[in-house]
Amino acid sequence: MSVDFAKLEAHLATRSYVEGYTPSQADVAVFKAITSQPEATLTSVSRWYKHIKSYESEFGSLPGSSTAGEAFIGSGAAPAAEKEEEEDDDEIDLFGSDDEEDAEAERIKAERVAAYNAKKANKPKVAAKSVVTLEVKPWDDETDLAELEKSVRSVEQDGLVWGASKWVPIGYGIKKLQITLVVEDELVSLDELQEKLQSDFEDYIQSTDVAAMQKL
Repeated sequence: MSVDFAKLEAHLATRSYVEGYTPSQADVAVFKAITSQPEATLTSVSRWYKHIKSYESEFGSLPGSSTAGEAFIGSGAAPAAEKEEEEDDDEIDLFGSDDEEDAEAERIKAERVAAYNAKKANKPKVAAKSVVTLEVKPWDDETDLAELEKSVRSVEQDGLVWGASKWVPIGYGIKKLQITLVVEDELVSLDELQEKLQSDFEDYIQSTDVAAMQKL
């Protein structure tokens, strides 16, 4: 079995898992199809691979099915370039073809195509955004939680807006920060944001995880 790494990299660039918001059998299927640690250039796949590997002893108990994972393995991975080419063909072929069209008909057709392309080019592009629920875990019950949240919210960049937050007990007197943020997909990389939080504020933050994500 072979894995379509390009498709998997693009898929995981905005997601933590192959399917849903928790590890599942879809992740297991893709993980088992990868025979060695992915190349470092595949940043999203490498991050996902290390994370799923930590669940290796629990693979048999993870929920879901392998169906979603099969889309990235072997013949199940549809060539993106071919799909895009088909879409382009559908978009360009607006008026069909007629071998008997005269010069006037060709001129009218060309004018309509030019008008369509001009209208499409001038149409304003709406920025794609996502609502994300990020979980931030402290080191222990002695971590200064106020400073932890203050540190998280101190990160500012274009396309990032912090929202509401709450503390969720996780046992032994330890609480994790669950915070909502809105990001512009083209401007903010969740992987880079998580890495920045964990490296810049390592005194407070043990780990971070995307608990939920929804497109606006």
